[in-house]
Amino acid sequence: MATERKTIDRLIINGPYEEPSEYWHYNRERRMYSKESGRRPAGYLKASQQSRIFDDPGIFVEIPRVDFIRDRVRSWRRAGYPGVTSITKRLLEHWNDPDGFADRRFFFCQLEAAETLIWLTEAHESERVGLNIPGDGSEFRRLCAKMATGTGKTVVMAMVIAWHILNKVTYSQDPRFSKNILVVAPGLTVKNRLEVINPAAEPNYYREFDIVPSSLAQKLNEGKVLIRNWHALNWETDEQIAKKRSVDKRGAKSDEAYVREVLGEMSRARNLLVINDEAHHAWRSNSRKSTRGVAKTDRDQATKWIGGLDRIHRTRRILDCYDFSATPFVPSGRTAAEESLFDWIVSDFGLNDAIESGLVKTPRVVVRDDAVPDAKTYRSKLYHIYDDPEVRDDLNRRAKPEEPLPRLVNDAYRLLGYDWREAARSWEEKEHQVPPVMITVANRTETAARVFHALKVNHVRIEEMANPDRILHIDSRVLKRAEESEEPIASVATQPDNGTARTSNGERRLTAAQRAEELRMKVDTVGKPGLPGANVQNVISVGMLSEGWDAKTVTHIMGLRAFTSQLLCEQVVGRGLRRTSYELNDAGMFNPEYVNIFGVPFTFLPHEQDDSGPPKPPEPKTAIEPDPDKVEHEISWPNIIRIDRTLHPRLSLDLDKLEPLELDASRSPRIAELAPIVDGKPDVSRIDSINLTKLANEFRTQRIVFETARDVFDQLQPNWEGGRVQLIAQLVKIIYQVIESDRIRIIPPLFHRSDLERRLTITLNMDRVVRHLTSAIDSENAERIEPIFDADRPIRSTSDMQTWYTGKPCEHTGRSHINMCVFDSAWEASEAFELDRNPNVESWVKNDHLGFEVLYVHGGVVRKYRPDFLIRMKTGSMLVLETKGQINDESRTKRDFLREWVNAVNQHGGFGYWREAMTQHPAEVRGILERIVHHDKTAQIS
Repeated sequence: MATERKTIDRLIINGPYEEPSEYWHYNRERRMYSKESGRRPAGYLKASQQSRIFDDPGIFVEIPRVDFIRDRVRSWRRAGYPGVTSITKRLLEHWNDPDGFADRRFFFCQLEAAETLIWLTEAHESERVGLNIPGDGSEFRRLCAKMATGTGKTVVMAMVIAWHILNKVTYSQDPRFSKNILVVAPGLTVKNRLEVINPAAEPNYYREFDIVPSSLAQKLNEGKVLIRNWHALNWETDEQIAKKRSVDKRGAKSDEAYVREVLGEMSRARNLLVINDEAHHAWRSNSRKSTRGVAKTDRDQATKWIGGLDRIHRTRRILDCYDFSATPFVPSGRTAAEESLFDWIVSDFGLNDAIESGLVKTPRVVVRDDAVPDAKTYRSKLYHIYDDPEVRDDLNRRAKPEEPLPRLVNDAYRLLGYDWREAARSWEEKEHQVPPVMITVANRTETAARVFHALKVNHVRIEEMANPDRILHIDSRVLKRAEESEEPIASVATQPDNGTARTSNGERRLTAAQRAEELRMKVDTVGKPGLPGANVQNVISVGMLSEGWDAKTVTHIMGLRAFTSQLLCEQVVGRGLRRTSYELNDAGMFNPEYVNIFGVPFTFLPHEQDDSGPPKPPEPKTAIEPDPDKVEHEISWPNIIRIDRTLHPRLSLDLDKLEPLELDASRSPRIAELAPIVDGKPDVSRIDSINLTKLANEFRTQRIVFETARDVFDQLQPNWEGGRVQLIAQLVKIIYQVIESDRIRIIPPLFHRSDLERRLTITLNMDRVVRHLTSAIDSENAERIEPIFDADRPIRSTSDMQTWYTGKPCEHTGRSHINMCVFDSAWEASEAFELDRNPNVESWVKNDHLGFEVLYVHGGVVRKYRPDFLIRMKTGSMLVLETKGQINDESRTKRDFLREWVNAVNQHGGFGYWREAMTQHPAEVRGILERIVHHDKTAQIS
């Protein structure tokens, strides 16, 4: 049983790139927390009658369907994704390769969401026995991925688009895929943000996140991605047209005319894939009663959005519809607690999961103060400011902007404002380019106007906040006008000023459309240096800020409205959850970042016990990129994807030199229990089991040897010029010696000592054994080697580097094409210093984000090796230099494969002469460079 505790000392308990293995559980009866092993069940919190009175986060509602799918997808993943196409398999292997991404990998939640949609499409039907996914009444299938704000769902959309397009282009007759994608957004803010998932756009996520292997990148351009604001789906009914006093009485558009207008250049396409972003706006009203009391604008948006998709389906057919949302609920007109979750959710990575994995900022809510607490709950009144009767009554009247705010609200701004000021001063001392941001979510326009006035005239008594030029007061009516325009108007902020009409006091006279666009531009660029919203430090809005608003500099949130459900809390808090840094600490996790909250009764989990004061500023980032003024220092290299070998006719394998292969017996599942599905639930009274221990009796040593030899033969035969029988005979002899030797080690030792356990473990890990032995035999017996180049990009160079940003220490370079060298260690910094000044060096570059890598095999697994430096000597030769403090088996293996890479390049002869070297101390660099120059000059003389 997990140990219970009163408080949580650390919320981030999982790494971002692996499936969560622990979660915090709250015991309402004991008011205690415990860290539980395993994955948090899928579900959401629904407000209870006690939520506003007691310390009760609400009722947890499970989504058993998602847990069912999680288990199936997990097993499918571990089995190597059986049933998928070769294109899909290649994408999945690429996405899951931890060595394939120079910056940061895909988060686990991103991979799981994409894998789930792939599993539902490509896995064998038997995998989905017992699974029923309800729809919403549409004639096309809807599938929803629920992902918390800030977890990267836009990247998942790009992954899914690439998966569909590449498969359809490759297998044009496969009806499961589409190369025509329609993406629908809830407004221009989101629409503009989504341009990065259009392969034709620059920049785009496919390059930035390396979503597609380079060899498949060209195929991606054969698909089409159309991104439309939902307003483009709007149409007028005959009834609406009849009410107009227009001479034009042609009637409503036909489905065909409507679809041609909506799809534009994609109007001839059929079998479309539709992606709905912020899909909680796209719900079908099956009865007037179910949404009675919901705002008419919300009902109209949902009706036109879904109705528009219906019309597209009738004329062009929608293959599938993927919904993405952090809060996929159908609203209720009575209480937020009655909002119903989408029935077609297939994956869920909620806010608790995101917080515990460190993917978002950690919310900190006020828990107590030294004033008289709330009479009902005995909690700080600052916890839910609007719940105070005096505040609620005052903020619900039609007050003038200059009327003072309620005392409790003023007190709240003074406290939170002071904390904000401390953060602002800290950021300024660290020369951060933009200030921290406080956002206020108000209940009505009058309240927002009063807050703006109070800050402007310094009623709050925080001088730094009394700057109207740094306060963004969002007029929702003006912003709505900008959002409803399908094509953005050029911002007046970027327009030439000549000829612009002006008022009597010299200010520009703007049209309503210009004012709307200028406001939207400022909203979209909060916290972004050099853009209209860069200096904004206070944002005041009514209701919630629009989805897609992704300012990373939000550090404080003030809630001045009713919060009747955790859904509303999550939507508001979500506006301040985006992280600024994605660098791992020594524990392989993200360091916590914080957002401090007043007035939002956010009770998913308590804030961390932290006395570090106000939120710290994000560390400044430095742009790393090629310097066009130093192009003479450009370095290029052959882009080798593999090395083919021709083997000697007589094979050998030196066991003393063979790297030992460790097989962990505890990592291979051996027993699985199954229960029949009865009425959608497992009947545990009829358990059956699968027991793989019986395999040990079937796989005697002789069978293991012969089956291993068969698989190794399949790998080596293309490189063998002799007869088939001779090759098999030699392999059987070599492999028998290895199997019987200590070169294969079973851990824990208890399993190694048992012959039965040893044979079973080898059987269950035969693929690793085969890969390990194939690599060893191949390397030791190579007669000739030939490099095979990437057909699409046979040569790469430092000019190919895309600009990236880092908070790590770095320094300007002199003889490197890249503007800065980023240091990962003191030794690297010392070696870079030497390379930049050594008289024997013509040019050099640190191998960081360059894409120079050498494949190697270690422990039966293919890995990628990225040496530290590439150096061009004054004599013209090239050096690949690696820094290693300690030499171990893996580092020796890396060097063996690098040495082979160098030999293959030199034998080819078309890329100059290359060498490799390894240092165990920075002081060795100078001597290595001098020896190379001496050898080069000696070779030239001879």
